[in-house]
Amino acid sequence: MTFSSSIRMSGIDELIKTVAALREPETGCPWDIEQDHQSIAECLIDECCELLQTIDRLDMDHMEEELGDVLLQVVMHAQMAQEAGHFDFDKVCHVVNDKLVHRHPHVFGENALGDSDAVLKQWDEIKAAEKKRGPEQRGRFKDLPRQLPALMFAQDVYKQIQKQKMDAGDVIDEGGIEMTAAALAADEEALGKQLFEIAAACRIKKLDAESALRRYAQKVVDQLDQA
Repeated sequence: MTFSSSIRMSGIDELIKTVAALREPETGCPWDIEQDHQSIAECLIDECCELLQTIDRLDMDHMEEELGDVLLQVVMHAQMAQEAGHFDFDKVCHVVNDKLVHRHPHVFGENALGDSDAVLKQWDEIKAAEKKRGPEQRGRFKDLPRQLPALMFAQDVYKQIQKQKMDAGDVIDEGGIEMTAAALAADEEALGKQLFEIAAACRIKKLDAESALRRYAQKVVDQLDQA
């Protein structure tokens, strides 16, 4: 049986082939050939932010394009890793697939769960067991990406403090946090207004809100890691 030459390969195979051609030393694109993992790291951040904008707006027409731009960054990094003899895109897919199957025994095994709270509890237990089997890592906040925006970073720092039941009394004022929580607006729009007013006030005072929050959250991390 013969197949028509007009039949296209799968979309992901086509993209992988295109990226490999762009990186081909003799015939590829000079700009793409010059790049390495570090030089295009900012591109991934930019593309993720553009994708988040389409998600926030539920702009499905542009979401399709932005998802492709994010995927391009993944394929590009995998291509660079393959060229250096580390791994390829197929290995990336197998690794994340195996992780998903392993962390969802309630779907792919016999351990049925009734609600999302139970799923999250099991997920955390499985992750903790995986870390015990893996190489030893230092620090109580080792899983927090320092590249997160300051507000997300601060929220994740406090999430870890709660999850690990850390004694953080020397670093943060739990009473102050409770008072602030009681004073926070009850709905998202009003909360956004409060946060906007804080950001605007920082602007008036010529203070960098992002830097201030990041530095303080990092101070909390550093002091608790030394405890």
